[in-house]
Amino acid sequence: MNPNKVQVYFDGLCQLCSREVSHYSKQLGSENIQFVDITHPDFDASKLGLDPIRVNQKMHVRKINGELAVGVDGFITIWETLPRYHYLARLIKMKAPHALLTLGYSIFARYRHYLPRKKSNCSTSPYCLR
Repeated sequence: MNPNKVQVYFDGLCQLCSREVSHYSKQLGSENIQFVDITHPDFDASKLGLDPIRVNQKMHVRKINGELAVGVDGFITIWETLPRYHYLARLIKMKAPHALLTLGYSIFARYRHYLPRKKSNCSTSPYCLR
């Protein structure tokens, strides 16, 4: 892990999550982000000080200062890192938009594992839940 980069922990078997990460990785500023697939067999949440269950429930983002941002706050961290999305980060920090997006993300996160998954042998990852 590179402590000089924002670290985004995402579900690499989730098609929607992977597409979003792919999009972000092509943006100006993405060189300051390290995308970490939590479903990779070598990923060990405990070694990174992460709760293995919670990191699979909602996206976690470790800021450069070491602080964790979870769910919507993780997206805000990503958007603050990518110049194209600074305006969105400012908007979502406002009370009403933050509350609405938090509700929407909570619903998505709860049912994400029922969405189509990438073709993979889930026996190699403890994070591949159904």
